[in-house]
Amino acid sequence: MSTPIGAARDITLRALDVLAGADVLVAEDTRTLRHLMEIHGIALSGRPLIAYHDHSGPGQMQRLLDLLAEGKSLAYASEAGTPLVSDPGFELARSVAEAGLPMTAAPGPCAAICALTLSGLPTDRFLFAGFAPATQAARRMFLGELAGVQATLILYESPKRLADLLADMVAALGPTRRAVVCRELTKRYEEVLRGPLVDLAADVASRQIRGEIVVLVDRAPASDATEEDIAAALDEALQTMSVKDAAIFVSQTLGVSRKIAYRIALDRSKE
Repeated sequence: MSTPIGAARDITLRALDVLAGADVLVAEDTRTLRHLMEIHGIALSGRPLIAYHDHSGPGQMQRLLDLLAEGKSLAYASEAGTPLVSDPGFELARSVAEAGLPMTAAPGPCAAICALTLSGLPTDRFLFAGFAPATQAARRMFLGELAGVQATLILYESPKRLADLLADMVAALGPTRRAVVCRELTKRYEEVLRGPLVDLAADVASRQIRGEIVVLVDRAPASDATEEDIAAALDEALQTMSVKDAAIFVSQTLGVSRKIAYRIALDRSKE
């Protein structure tokens, strides 16, 4: 079941019913769930409250599956937002499905969807990419693979790495791509920053950012480049770059698929 990402009143009536009626309560953070129940006047009443998170071992998983097999009703709550969206509940849900046990979802708050709603970017097609890698080399490769995606990109990021992420987005996606940074959604200090990536990168680099962050980037511009255009650009780039770097550079410059640019670059390098 989904839990609020900030404002406690965002919980659904159904989620409150689930919390009140489940035989066993399971949570990524039991302290957070206990506090949420106290806010809404739901008593634990002696029911088990079990932690399930990234460091839970197979024994804990089996314990939960055994309880379900006994006919107990279990409610799993994320720390904030929708379970399984950058949340350890994925392994639990997969194991329950593989065991053929009954499972349903109580929908509700989700930071990614809330940010998309506020962004002003296209919503007809979007890609949730989770957290970018922590190191610059891995992060730039990750972003390069997303550069040509024809969908609004949605990422989560920590405030400590936000400036680095935006700087790498400028390099990998281009300085003029429209982007949005959402901070502290549904909370007192909610803030939404909109603009070209280069402007957002400069803004964030000049201030101290706190809170939960969602970053959104507009889809890649449609490209009219022909294969001949790509080949010509690669011939020039290959004079000073490796095949990989040339493919990344041309895909970003012309707004074409990185895979296509890399295939052509390989062919041109062998000639």
